[in-house]
Amino acid sequence: MAEQFKDQQFIEYVVKSIVNHPDDVKTERTVDERGVLITLHINQEDMGYVIGRQGQTARALRILLKIVGAKENARVNLKVYEPENARMAHQESRRKTGVEEHGEVRSEPRGEKLVSDQDLADLGI
Repeated sequence: MAEQFKDQQFIEYVVKSIVNHPDDVKTERTVDERGVLITLHINQEDMGYVIGRQGQTARALRILLKIVGAKENARVNLKVYEPENARMAHQESRRKTGVEEHGEVRSEPRGEKLVSDQDLADLGI
């Protein structure tokens, strides 16, 4: 196994703690004239946990990673790897489950009847 640095170990530890598939978490660390870039590879199902609502979780991870890097006098940034066509596949699966692209649930699922008040009353609910 390749040598791991503090920043790389830190981000792996935090991300493994918040995802459902911790064994799929991998990082690549590259250094160039602009600083250190850590590329994070995760399971596609965990993408939402790592990015968070409106990118808040990813933004927080980047801030923490910059602090860890600052202690080592390094400029560190984080990139979450997204395979090609992954976003399109995700949007397609959301359409199939009844969620529109803007996060709204369709009022009437395709080919299914809605439960009426009478149905609930018949069940004693």
